[in-house]
Amino acid sequence: MAKIWISRLFVAALACLAAAGPVTAEPRHGIAMHGEPALPPGFAHLPYADPSAPQGGLLRLATTGSFDSVNPFIVKGEKALSVSPHVFESLMSRNYDEPFTVYGLLAESIDVSPDRSRMTFVLRPQARFSDGKPVTAADVVFSLETLRDHGLPRFKTYYSKVKSIETPDSRTIIMTQDEGDRELPLIMGLMPILPKHHWETRNFEASTLDAIMGSGPYVLAEVRPGERITYKKNPDYWGKAIPYNRGLWNFDELRVDYFRDSNSALEAFKKGLVDVRVETDPGRWSQAYDFPAAKAGKVVRERIEQKTPAAANGFAFNTRRPLFADPLVRRALVEAFDFEWLNANIFSGLYRRTQGYYSGSELSYLGHPADAREVALLGADAWRIDPQILDGSYELPRTDGSGRDRKMLRRAVALLSEAGWEIRGETLVNRKTGEAFAFTISCLSREQERVALHYQRTLRQIGIRVTIRTVDSAQFQRMLDTYDFDMLPVMWYNSLSPGNEQDFYYGSAGRDTKGTRNYPGIADPAVDRMIEALLKATTREDFVAAVRALDRLLVNGFYIVPFYNSGGQWVARWTRVGRPDRQPLPGFEDATLWYARP
Repeated sequence: MAKIWISRLFVAALACLAAAGPVTAEPRHGIAMHGEPALPPGFAHLPYADPSAPQGGLLRLATTGSFDSVNPFIVKGEKALSVSPHVFESLMSRNYDEPFTVYGLLAESIDVSPDRSRMTFVLRPQARFSDGKPVTAADVVFSLETLRDHGLPRFKTYYSKVKSIETPDSRTIIMTQDEGDRELPLIMGLMPILPKHHWETRNFEASTLDAIMGSGPYVLAEVRPGERITYKKNPDYWGKAIPYNRGLWNFDELRVDYFRDSNSALEAFKKGLVDVRVETDPGRWSQAYDFPAAKAGKVVRERIEQKTPAAANGFAFNTRRPLFADPLVRRALVEAFDFEWLNANIFSGLYRRTQGYYSGSELSYLGHPADAREVALLGADAWRIDPQILDGSYELPRTDGSGRDRKMLRRAVALLSEAGWEIRGETLVNRKTGEAFAFTISCLSREQERVALHYQRTLRQIGIRVTIRTVDSAQFQRMLDTYDFDMLPVMWYNSLSPGNEQDFYYGSAGRDTKGTRNYPGIADPAVDRMIEALLKATTREDFVAAVRALDRLLVNGFYIVPFYNSGGQWVARWTRVGRPDRQPLPGFEDATLWYARP
């Protein structure tokens, strides 16, 4: 009888637990997308920050263009640089030395249910906005609702997944979702927190040059539209002593000056009016940094290695156009791109070819044969992938760099012939219809136009007629939004933890839905399945397998003519600015810099 009684008690206890809702874990100091956070509770500082960094001084930066608004969270206006990371904070913040892990910032802890459908944040009691008022649960609710309903479109996409939000007290926020999105607790942890008392009497959707307020280490001190924006350290900043911030935000003042173009910004740097410059032009990097101060050792030039995926960029085929519907045609044009000539003659040999969509990282297909996990995920679709892509050995062809590599051109013609095209006279035509192979590349900048002209010369050798059209930014954006183009340059930024955005980039719905970033018009059920698999993965091993399988499918589809990358950042700084030896996985991190007094 005793055993039966104990058994009944056990069943009753289980019933009570079930009625109480999902079991939650203990409150944690951080949460990783997969596995456990690398930093323990009570960690001293971020691994790439120096907690003993000198404090004070002025950091002068430069950018190009203009601005007419300091609100970074809305559609209207051209935004000023750096407002969000310096003025605003989130519940949690990233350690950029991990693929995707967040640690407490405004929140001291996070507690999630095993299925991540329920997340609880507890605010730090000392968290304050820059006017000294406490950050409360009401501010978090206000931020979610305001950003979701009146902010940038991406806020609505993510924050609408929160189906309910409770605030049992002024420091506790409980959010629930019913979509099973494992990434959502981290995304909500990174939501900017707005002061309700500051915004409830203002029009959030209107662009503004007023000194808007947050809880971050800096406040807006000077705003000159289109010319300069200045941030000053808040002497009463609440978070200066918490572990996450030790070694960050070391300057008393940060100033960003706006210049007409990159050459003007470079001249300002050479004169000592700008302290740090991240160079993006290989020609300038190799030739323009021999000015007297650099020769005298007053300027440090360095390449900061990047360990996250290189941006996936290139000329995108619009596969909605019949001309580019055949993968064989696309492969021919991909393999006809003469990167070696371009690199040697235009880019001073400083670039490397971007291989795939997660190039240079552990997520890349390159160098990794498909393992049992990938094969199981791909199923029958594995057999339609090129064997060299499946075994991880496929690389984009290397030319002889002459600009007229006949072997490469013959290979392209052979692929086009297989797809039904042939050269008649000096023109490539469709074997059945006689239609000439001709298309337009639309460009936004002179740099893009320069690459397009080189590609045009190459394709002319095999009878393809390419027209190059340079448009303004409004026209270019309209083409992107409506997919009204033949070919144009695009770029996707991927991290070591690609997530929900992958569906926005490559999901089949984007072929016919305007305004996504599926510019090539990818519509492959296998791609959709791999995106779903990476979103549902609960271990890093399963996640990596899903992303590599996705990479293989995208590479096998030949949706873009891949470009190139530097493998990091080219950074020049005057010696009056110091930095830690170690930099995070993405590379250069300006939040860790300090003023190195002479």
